[in-house]
Amino acid sequence: MIRVLVVEDSPTVREFLLRVLRSEPAIEVIGMAGSGEEALLEVERTRPDVVTMDVHMPRMNGYDATRRIMESHPTPIVIVSGTNDVTDTARAFHAIEAGALAVLPRPVGFGHAEHKKSAAELVRTVKLMSEVKVVKRWPRSRTPEITAAPSGFASELGPLPQHSRIRMVAIGASTGGPPAIQKILSQLPREFPAPVLIVQHMASGFMQSFVDWLAQSSTLPLERPVHEELPLMGHVYVAPDGMHMGLGPRGRLELSDASPENGQRPAVSYLFRSVAKIYGSSAGGVLLTGMGKDGSRELLEMRERGAVTIAQDRDSSVVFGMPGEAVKIGGAMYLLPPQKIGAALAGLVADPTSAVINGNPADYSSAADDRADGAQKIAQGPVRGNFAGGE
Repeated sequence: MIRVLVVEDSPTVREFLLRVLRSEPAIEVIGMAGSGEEALLEVERTRPDVVTMDVHMPRMNGYDATRRIMESHPTPIVIVSGTNDVTDTARAFHAIEAGALAVLPRPVGFGHAEHKKSAAELVRTVKLMSEVKVVKRWPRSRTPEITAAPSGFASELGPLPQHSRIRMVAIGASTGGPPAIQKILSQLPREFPAPVLIVQHMASGFMQSFVDWLAQSSTLPLERPVHEELPLMGHVYVAPDGMHMGLGPRGRLELSDASPENGQRPAVSYLFRSVAKIYGSSAGGVLLTGMGKDGSRELLEMRERGAVTIAQDRDSSVVFGMPGEAVKIGGAMYLLPPQKIGAALAGLVADPTSAVINGNPADYSSAADDRADGAQKIAQGPVRGNFAGGE
């Protein structure tokens, strides 16, 4: 039985969410809170498996409540937003940054044509998030500023083997992806000499807010992808709501409403497959935290065509599903946390003969143990493949 705490300031909406969640036999609503302050007390008292969190509440809002819960009693939190207001959706992504796992629109009311579908999505998300093992977030005032390599890391930087210059970067993520993507983009230099294409699994209606949130910390401009437009170097393109994004003939952007892949549209698989075909050994693929297998086989396809492929390591992943699957089948050359992926990409596109990854291979042994024929240790080289070309 999944024990859920509902946090919502409107009594009417609380009762509505109670009815939606109780429609699932595997879910038990063990408590309700009408404010952020009440949520903190109820989490401590009831220790729920999942918290559904409103964004807009008087006094302590959903962002602050999420941050405080993750600092004191780490719990899977699903943000349930009842408005498309820009301020509230921005707060939703700040809550993701603070440790919430997912953001969803509130299900539409009984009698609405979309009620059954939207209610099922909330129930499905709560059930999935209950399986995630979250970790404590330290208060911001206690977070140390790291100015030098931590003790135990190699003082020397290890060079990557020689490879073709990276001219296109493709990134895919699902659960836990937004903060990882934010960290990577924040580390890319303003003069980054390659386009960056991103697919992030996201509930409908939140993609633009996600892009706006990323733009606050990225030195690279984030662009709305336009079908058949040529992607520009140093620009970031995020797949829009409900559309696959990839590369078509001559390397131009392709937006498609083709059938979902791996239950997703946009799908990471669609993006990676197209980048592998067009750019071959001149591409870099990054598969981040997320449930399921979306993009794992296509990361292997990228590697087989000579691309440099990176998977997020187990320790930094909220869910080691997608990257873990890529590791198992041999799709990932390197396992890295987000704070090192940005630096690695910057080196790969700037000077392929001197690109470096900062770290000791031993630091990744726990993640590497999960592979069958998976990611090579940092010191080992990539398997080169054929160059597929681009425009």
